Amino acid sequence: MNIIKISAVSYTNTKPFVYGLTHTDILKKIDLSLDIPSVCASKLIDYKVDIGLVPVVALLQLSTYTILSNYCIGACGPVDSVFIFSNKPISEVRTIRLDPQSRTSNALARILIKNYWKRSPTFIAHGDADGYIEIGDRTFGKKTYYKYAYDLSEEWTNFSGLPFVFAVWATNTTIPLNFINEFNVSLKYGLDRRNEVIATLPIRNDFDLNAYLMRQIDFNFDVPKQQALNKFLQFVQEIEI
Repeated sequence: MNIIKISAVSYTNTKPFVYGLTHTDILKKIDLSLDIPSVCASKLIDYKVDIGLVPVVALLQLSTYTILSNYCIGACGPVDSVFIFSNKPISEVRTIRLDPQSRTSNALARILIKNYWKRSPTFIAHGDADGYIEIGDRTFGKKTYYKYAYDLSEEWTNFSGLPFVFAVWATNTTIPLNFINEFNVSLKYGLDRRNEVIATLPIRNDFDLNAYLMRQIDFNFDVPKQQALNKFLQFVQEIEI
């Protein structure tokens, strides 16, 4: 079998997956790269990798795809790493700066602002704004710096009654079934050893990494998350992004 090229997200929330892929025999069969979410998406779209942990909005750019894992990056309520930060309440926000690293979170913010908060601010790519979207490790410890920190996963659950899925393991090519099975086993190996993963991370006094990886990130791609993914992608197709 040829080497399978895989792109995974470089954030802390993916470290259990990376641990599993690098501490099992599957490592001999893969070429693993770690990228920001937008690059994971572009690599899969451009056929530079065979499998990607892709932000879910990127699925709409694939002519065909298969979600091939039982696992994802998701949350059932607050995720504590995807925010709109502002010193104004959302009702007073007139401009929002997008995050260049994640079209999924940008789309989620647009959906919530239009359909949940019923607002119509201007979205900008650069410059000063009343609020800004930010995701991933860059958000750790920042909640206390702002008067308002809107956790977009929590707000989605308040709006829809569903969990949220940020990224899934997807392919747009044919992957052998025996490899898919081994891939899922390796991911589970890492998830089952999250305590070992956490022990390797730098200690932070401003962010609870144990709570983040053990409870706030929900890695199971179960039926409610499948429903949430379908609902989100329907909303995405109704907005301009």
